[in-house]
Amino acid sequence: MKTLKKKACLNVIFFFSIIVSIYPASWPQALPAEDVQLVTDGQYFEMAKKMIQEAKISIRVMMFEMGYYEKYPNTPSNLLIRELIGAKKRGVKVEVILEIREGDDRTTKRNRETGKILSEGGVEVTFDPLSKTMHAKLMMVDGELILIGSTNWVFSSLTNNHEVSVLIRSKELAKELMDYFDKVKATGSKTQKKE
Repeated sequence: MKTLKKKACLNVIFFFSIIVSIYPASWPQALPAEDVQLVTDGQYFEMAKKMIQEAKISIRVMMFEMGYYEKYPNTPSNLLIRELIGAKKRGVKVEVILEIREGDDRTTKRNRETGKILSEGGVEVTFDPLSKTMHAKLMMVDGELILIGSTNWVFSSLTNNHEVSVLIRSKELAKELMDYFDKVKATGSKTQKKE
């Protein structure tokens, strides 16, 4: 039995070494980062809020689900949404891409309502096309700070869930992500009427 396991392990190692030697150019290349920090659970809200408050030039957000709760004005997601509007009012360029689907599921309903609030506050909002699901949870600030991970801007994600994100300081990675952001934005629409 040990011989079979050993042989299987050697075969796997051999297989991967062949792939690496043949196809290294097709694998994604690493980009330099000055700093990487782990951001878990409740740390996310404080980190996101600080990034928005300290933004000087631009904020770009891609969010699968972003909820504004009228009945609970001081929930974390409401505070982050108001911080985005505040940043726009102080001269920061603020762009947001939100997921939208056909019909009226919870995510679509929340994102439409939040998109309206953001737009009324001067934030540029784009809805992802119906043909794609935009599942990203990403914020980029001033072309160098990136907060990316599992956290949606809704009450459960920001208060109760176990969530994992990373804060990365990298102009090179931010440039790649900004290019990606612009490509996704170009396929979306500024308004999405209810079906």
